Formats: sequence, C-alpha cells, structure tokens
Amino acid sequence: MGFVRNDEIHRQELEDFRRMLLASAGAYKVNAHEHRGEEGTRAGKAKIGTAQDDEEEKLVCVTSGVSFLGLALVNKLLSRGYSVRVIVDSEGDVEKVEEMRRNNSNIWPVTAKLSEVESLEAAMEGCRGVFHTSGFVDPAGLTGYSKAMAGIEVKASENVMEACARTPSVKGCVLTSSLLACVWQGGFNADPSPIVDHDSWSDEAFCLDRKLWYAWGKLKAEKAAWRVAEEKGLRLSTICPALVTGPEFYRRNPTATIAYLKGAYEMYGSGLLATVDVTRLAEAHVVVFEAMSKASFGRYICFDSVVGGEAEAENLAAETGMPLNRITGDGSSSFSTRFELSDGRLSGLMSRTSCYSESQE
Repeated sequence: MGFVRNDEIHRQELEDFRRMLLASAGAYKVNAHEHRGEEGTRAGKAKIGTAQDDEEEKLVCVTSGVSFLGLALVNKLLSRGYSVRVIVDSEGDVEKVEEMRRNNSNIWPVTAKLSEVESLEAAMEGCRGVFHTSGFVDPAGLTGYSKAMAGIEVKASENVMEACARTPSVKGCVLTSSLLACVWQGGFNADPSPIVDHDSWSDEAFCLDRKLWYAWGKLKAEKAAWRVAEEKGLRLSTICPALVTGPEFYRRNPTATIAYLKGAYEMYGSGLLATVDVTRLAEAHVVVFEAMSKASFGRYICFDSVVGGEAEAENLAAETGMPLNRITGDGSSSFSTRFELSDGRLSGLMSRTSCYSESQE
C-alpha cells in the first residue's frame, strides 16, 4: 500500500508541475518572441561569431532547476536563447525536466550529486556559466530548515564553487543567497548602519544563538562560496533576495517561506521584512550573469517592496496561512531603530541593461 500511495503522490506532483509549466507558457512565448526580435536587430548592427561559438556561449547549468525559483530562472534563460542543463539527483526531477523538454528542446537533465565534486564537474563540462540556486529542506518537515540542513548547504556551496573552478569552460557563477544573510546585525541592539545594502552582513554568532538556521545557513554558504572563489580565482556574483513570492508561492515553496519568516516580527518592526516576485528575481539572475562578462560582478540585494504597514502584513499572513501576530508581533515590543534597505547596485545594473536593450531596438 505504501508504494501505491507514493506513486499517487508522484503522479500528483507531476500533474502540479504540468500546470505550472502551462501557466508560464504564455509569458515564455512572448518573451522568446521579443528576444528573437531583439537578437535580429542586434545581428544587423554587430558582427557575430559562428553558430557553434554562439551555442557554446549560451550553454549554462542550473542546480535545482525544478524548484520554485529554479523553474522561473530556467524559463527566463530559455526565453533569452540559452541552452540549459539542469542538475538533478532523483528520477522524479528527471521526469520533470523531460516534461519541460516537450516545450523546448534546449534543456536537458543531468544527474549529479551536490556532495560529489567530480560528478558536478562532469555536469558542468562545456558550460559557460553556472547558477547555483539549490535550496535544502528539513526531512522532518517540521522546522522548515534545521542546523543540519545549514551544514549540508555550506558543503554544497563549497563543492559547486570547487567544481566551477575546476571546469575550464565555466567563466562565472551566480549563487542565490538570501537577504537574511544581510539583515541580522546583532539583533538590532548594537549600533549598525541604518542602511542595509550589498556591503551588509548578518552577525553569525547572533544567528547561531537565536537558532535562525535559515539565515545562518545562507550566511555561511555565501561566505564559503566567496572564500573558495577567491582562493581559486573564480568569478562569482551572489544575489541576496528577500522573501520570494509569486503565484501560489507558499504552496510551491513552503519550506523556505516558513524558514525565512522566523523572526519576521523583528524584521517587520525594523523595516526589514521585504518580498520579491520570483519572475523579477529570475530576471535579476540573468542580468547579473550577463554583466559578469563585462567585469561587473559582486554582491547584490534584490527586493520589490518592504512590508511596511498592517494591510501589507495582513496580505502576507493570508497568503502564507500564518497568524498575523507571527508577522507583526503582539505589540509589546518596540524597535528604536528603523533600517532602510537599499538595492541600488542591482537596480542600477538592471536599469542600464534595460536602457541598452531599448537602444538596440
């Protein structure tokens, strides 16, 4: 009976995945059409290389490409003319990628384990870029994200960077971190800068003491990535997104949502509880990757809006099914410091990219 139940669950997951693909198909076709038109215009103004050179330049690798963010990123890459290898480690994920291949043949599943550098190297061979978006879940399904998961995430980050550095074709990597790796600066009790931007880092000891495992894991994983990148001479950019939202985000991304919102009322009270739509986040990943070829790389904060009022908090509570006081607190706590989030580096980059694209039309 257990096997029957597992088969039923698997079939339901595939059916849900098909619905997600259908929901994004319309936007994908529009974006692909626009991209082809844009490329045609550019081709008339600039000399291009051979078809083989172009194909090699456009081959990239994505970890966790069937996750909530991964799916949006893969669709964005495909719409921009990239060919995508998706690293998977289960038959279920292979089936999901094969389902995507029905709509676009420029995507392939490749089996590799994030715990094995050699298998990652094989998966990345020939790719010009790598997007490490992998998220990890607590098998118990209770805490959302555990200390053990943080340790696994750090090791995976090190392995992916090591594999990138060993693979001659890889010219750069974009890693998905979290805004939580920036905002927990001593619990807001010290005297930090009132501006939280790409130069801000959370306090590791504070996250550990408060058992903010998701923040701690993302912080440690990002720092590990930067350490390996510096040691190996790997070009790296990291994106630190706010709470990732979008259509049915809580149902499709429950573990990360629950884990992210631990301590939400403190972030809310300090002006640091923010969200970002998954589509814009995917666009940001591609823009940052393309900018790396022009020696523009580093660390970027990504958010759309700050949850700054009770109405916004009520909307978030409704979308996540959480009690409002989990987000706003019970009113007994006062926060003497209000912070300001700044995504100036990313906004400037995306604005310049938009202006350039428009000038080519």
